Amino acid sequence: MDKSLLSSYRIDRNVMVVASLHEEPRDRAYWMAQPPEARWRAIELMRQVNYGIDATSGRLQRVFEIAQLGEG
Repeated sequence: MDKSLLSSYRIDRNVMVVASLHEEPRDRAYWMAQPPEARWRAIELMRQVNYGIDATSGRLQRVFEIAQLGEG
């Protein structure tokens, strides 16, 4: 994903939806009808909104260590 994904969307802060976690989501049929690429884009957008662009574009740090076998 490129960094322009987050800048191409706006959040409407005038809307609030209260839902129960025990009920089926109302938009489930919509998302199941979407192609996998659109669903992945939506997931990436939510990750960028929650964690920021830098946190989602970084890579895991590689750690390599050589340990000497002790004589014992």
